[in-house]
Amino acid sequence: MSPLISLSARRHWLGLLTALALGAGSVPAIANSAFDDSLTFDPQAYSTLSVSLDGKPAKVRRYEMVYVAKPIEMALIQPSRGVPPNGAPDTGEGRPLADPLAFHKMIVYVPENAIENDDTAIILHVSNSGWFSSPVADRIEEGGNYSSNSDTDAIGAALGAGYVIVSAGTRSRSALAADGRYAGKAPAPVVDAKAAIRYLRLNDAAMPGSAERIVITGTSGGGGLSAAVAASGNSADYFPYLAEIGAAGTDADGTSHLRDDVFATIAYCPITDLGNADIAYEWQYNGVRSAGNTTQNHYPEASQATSTQLAAAYPAYLESLGLKTEDGKALTAETMREAILAAVKRETEEVLAEGVAVPAIGEDFVLQRGEESTKLPNDWLTVADGKVTDIDYENYLAFVTKASALKIVPAFDATANTGNEGLRGENSLFGGPDVPYASFTEYGWNNNEAAGDGSGPDDSGLDWAELAGNGDIPIHEQLRLINPLAYLGTEADTAPYWYLRHGMVDRDTSFAVELALYYAVLNDASVKDVDFELAWLRPHSGNYDVQEAYAWLARHLEAAGKP
Repeated sequence: MSPLISLSARRHWLGLLTALALGAGSVPAIANSAFDDSLTFDPQAYSTLSVSLDGKPAKVRRYEMVYVAKPIEMALIQPSRGVPPNGAPDTGEGRPLADPLAFHKMIVYVPENAIENDDTAIILHVSNSGWFSSPVADRIEEGGNYSSNSDTDAIGAALGAGYVIVSAGTRSRSALAADGRYAGKAPAPVVDAKAAIRYLRLNDAAMPGSAERIVITGTSGGGGLSAAVAASGNSADYFPYLAEIGAAGTDADGTSHLRDDVFATIAYCPITDLGNADIAYEWQYNGVRSAGNTTQNHYPEASQATSTQLAAAYPAYLESLGLKTEDGKALTAETMREAILAAVKRETEEVLAEGVAVPAIGEDFVLQRGEESTKLPNDWLTVADGKVTDIDYENYLAFVTKASALKIVPAFDATANTGNEGLRGENSLFGGPDVPYASFTEYGWNNNEAAGDGSGPDDSGLDWAELAGNGDIPIHEQLRLINPLAYLGTEADTAPYWYLRHGMVDRDTSFAVELALYYAVLNDASVKDVDFELAWLRPHSGNYDVQEAYAWLARHLEAAGKP
């Protein structure tokens, strides 16, 4: 069966679900689903890892399992990922996959001090950098050295706290099934993460840790996946997709007796709202773009006009969200700019209070990327007596582009438009299982230049507005199902606790997208706490403030009491 379901089929499923009155807090306690008997956790099926934690020997139990009853067998050579970051030609040789079920497996690690603890948190790690498919990966190795006191060792912090750690594989961009289908198209990564959560809920009584305390965490595309899962808990929209892969608690008739909501998310630089990420990106950077600060100098003459066109579409979209800032103002293009500046000001004054030295105007910032450092002059941030007295917004954006060149135009839906060649952006997350990619924005679709690729009016006979109502190419539905903004503030069971971080010099998505997500979470009445920062001089990265993040989590776990 195709991993995509037509809109008409989806409406049939949802009609059944509505008739059954399945909603937030009302999932009935019925008999096990057809798949549950094959998804039983075996407490004795583990190996023991010997590791070092804070310089002392420690033992960790390692379990590995397939978390769905109908896993998809994948090709052992997965497609290469399109145009590489360095612009070198794509060799097309592909990437080997050792295990054909690796996208539907997960590894559970139980530290020795959590073996008898049924109440401790479960940290669910998802990868999906760039929203690419992510086979299951070991996160704890035999003989590994881990630190519970490090600001960059999230595994060590979790082990030290006695949390259960889960590493889950998920389908997504570029996932190729053994039968030749592209099996990772949206909403596959969200569906898979929810299926992993359902496995943990089904087996909660037999496993250490509490499925009522699941914390999903990831960076970049993994951060976006974490946000989408955290926002859409228990939504019936996903039931048909879950049933396709035999997820715990689902039946072929669309019923469900298990939940897939989570306690919290810790999401770094989440790439979200992909359908509007291009217009947000150009709204932010249009005024400072040039060939010199665009990746690989890929800035043909058409790019500036496209950038201006895309930027002009963002204010109306932003207002359509109906979001409010902390002081009750409507979130508009004007107040979004104010919110970005306010976030930079807050973070700067926080690090000033911690003793960080901020260079004076004309002096150099030192930006660290791993072992390398870069000096960039401060021409945008003025401080005095521990306070920010001025931020030059345009110079700040230009500073970001000097720290890392901007993405091409469009930034996300780039394949086959504006002179762009090769598979670029997030296009391969969309379309049907028989095509490698699909244009997924109004501009990208209506300006698709590649005849025969299945996208655009030239191949479909439909412009973007007509496509929205067409059930055979449900790209709009795919976009909605991976977008946390589509579920925040709705009847979905949103996670009550959110920890969101995005670097102050991270240009992988716009600050506007991150602030819109923050305000959507803040505006959701069911959310109890959202902790958001533009992290000081951080590029696109994650797990750089582990002590702060895990202290935040510990406070909320303690306040929530026994599950």
